Amino acid sequence: MSLYARYAALLDGVLDDLVAEGALPAGVSRGGIAVEAPRDPTRGDLATNVAMVLSKAAKTNPRALAELIKPRLEALPPVRSVEIAGPGFMNLRLDPESWRDELRTIVAQGDGYGTSTIGANERVNVEYVSANPTGPLHMGHCRGAVVGDSLARVLEAAGFRVTKEYYVNDAGAQVDTLARSAYLRYREALGETIGDIPAGLYPGEYLIGVGCILAADFGDDYCEVSEAEWLPVFRERAIAAMLDLIRHDLALLGIHHDIFASEAEVQRTGAVDRAMEVLRDKGLVYEGVLERPKSLQPDDEWEPVELTLFRSTQFGDDQDRPMKKSDGSWTYFGSDAAYHLQKAEKADHLVNIWGADHAGTVKRVQAAVNALTDGRVDLDVKLVNMVRLFRDGEPVKMSKRAGDFITLAEVVEEVGKDVVRFMMLTKRADSPLDFDFAKVVEASKDNPVFYVQYAHARISSLKRKAADAGVDLGAPADLDLLDDEELGLVKLAAQYPRTLESAALAHEPHRIAFYLYDLAAAFHALWNRGNDDPARRFLVENNPQLSRARLELALGIAQIIRSGLGLMGVAATEEMR
Repeated sequence: MSLYARYAALLDGVLDDLVAEGALPAGVSRGGIAVEAPRDPTRGDLATNVAMVLSKAAKTNPRALAELIKPRLEALPPVRSVEIAGPGFMNLRLDPESWRDELRTIVAQGDGYGTSTIGANERVNVEYVSANPTGPLHMGHCRGAVVGDSLARVLEAAGFRVTKEYYVNDAGAQVDTLARSAYLRYREALGETIGDIPAGLYPGEYLIGVGCILAADFGDDYCEVSEAEWLPVFRERAIAAMLDLIRHDLALLGIHHDIFASEAEVQRTGAVDRAMEVLRDKGLVYEGVLERPKSLQPDDEWEPVELTLFRSTQFGDDQDRPMKKSDGSWTYFGSDAAYHLQKAEKADHLVNIWGADHAGTVKRVQAAVNALTDGRVDLDVKLVNMVRLFRDGEPVKMSKRAGDFITLAEVVEEVGKDVVRFMMLTKRADSPLDFDFAKVVEASKDNPVFYVQYAHARISSLKRKAADAGVDLGAPADLDLLDDEELGLVKLAAQYPRTLESAALAHEPHRIAFYLYDLAAAFHALWNRGNDDPARRFLVENNPQLSRARLELALGIAQIIRSGLGLMGVAATEEMR
C-alpha cells in the first residue's frame, strides 16, 4: 500500500468515526475523495478535498466540515499539522520520520515498490499496432506499438491480467494488392525484367526477398497460369512473410504479442454471423437505407441502397452503421464488431491503440461492444497522433527500403531501442510528436532520454565511488542526517506508486515518462548543490555516516528510475558513453 493510500485509509477511519457520532450521514459515497500531493509543495505534504466532496451530504459548508475533520487528523501520530485553505481544501504536514520510513520502504521493496493490486486481477485485452500486413512498420506504427506495449506493462504492474493482441487485416483488397506485388517480384526473381512497378502495386524493395523465396519454392510453376490460380497461394504466402517481418521489427523494440488474430479467420469461422444473431435478438439490426451523405453536393448523383444496419444511434453514435453491403459481403465494421465480441468474451476491459485516422470509427465500435456485451465490457480507444521525422531540423520522408516512408527498423538501427521507446512517450499519445535524429541522442537536459538515464548512471557511478572510498554499503543508514531538501526528494519519490496507478486507470503510459523526468530533474538539482560546496555532495570526505545516508537516498531514487524505465521497456543505463 502506497503512502497516499495509507493516509486515505486513515482519513476513511476518521470519517467512519464521524458517521458513528452522527456528524456525517451513513452511506454517502466517498468515491470522489482524493489524498494527493499538493500542487504547491510549500503548502504541505498531502492535500485532500474531503470537505469539498462531503459538505453537501453533511448539510454544511466545506470550511465548517473541514474544521470538524481537522483536529481528528491532527490527532493522528504521523500528522504534525493541518491547514485549511481556500473554500475548504485541507493540507497536511507529516512528521519527517514518515518520509524517512518511506525511503526505507523504497529500498527494502526494490522492484516491488510501486506495484499495485488495484487491478484486482481483472482481464484487460490491449490491442495495438494492427497495421495492414502489406509492408514493414513505419514510425506511425512505432508510436502505437510503444504506447500499447508500455500500457500493457503498466497494467500488469497495477494488478491487471493483460492479453496483448494484434489484429491482422488480411481480408480486404489490400492483401490482394500485396499478392500481386509479390507475384511481380517472383517473376523478377526468375529473371524477367519487370521495369517500373505499376501504379497501384507496392513498390518497396522489401518484397524482393519475398519474390526470391517464392521463386525458390515454386520455380516457374505459376508463370503461365491464371491469376485466379496463383492469387490465393501468393496472398497466403505474402501475408505470412509480412507478418514475419512485422514480428521481427517489433522484436527490435522488445515487443511481443500474445495473439495475432486474423480478420479473414473471423469471417471464415462465422463469427460475424454469430454477432449479427446477438444483435438481431436484441432488435438492434434492421434492413434500411442510409441518409444521403452530407458531403455530397446538391447536384451529385446518389442512389439509396438497402443495407443491413446496426442501430448504433441508440448508443451515442451520430448515425446507424451498415454491417453488410448490398452485395451480401460484410463491411469492415461488421467484421470489426464480431472481432470485438470475440475479444470481449475473454476480457473485462478492452483497450485499442489506434492511429488518429481511425477517429471516425471510435463511436460505432464502442456502440457495438456496448450492445454485444450488454455493457459488461467497456472499450477505451486511445488515438495515437503522427510522428514527424527530422534530421538537423529538416523533414525526413523517404526510405529506399519501404519506398515512401521511413521504417521502424531503420530508426531503431540508427538511434537504438531505448531512445525510440522513450521518445514515443514524451508526449500525450494524441499530440503530434517531432523526432529529430540529432536531438534524441544529444547529451543535454533538453533530451529527456539522456536526462533520465544520466540520473541513473550518476547513481551507479556514485555507488562504485562509495565502495572505492570505503563506505560500508551494508551498514545501516542514519536517515536522520538527511536535510529538508533531501527529504523533499523522498516526497517526490513517494509519488511513484500513485503515478503508476493513475497511468494504469487512465490508460496513459506517458505519465510514467513525465514523472521520471521530474524525478531526474530533482535529483540532478540535489547533485548540483555539491558543485560549489563539497559538504553538500553525496559523498562527503571524512564523513562516512552522512555519505551512507545520502547514498541510501540515491539508491532509492535509482530504484524508482529503474522500475519506471522498465515499464517503458527502456533499460536503466549504468554508465554514459
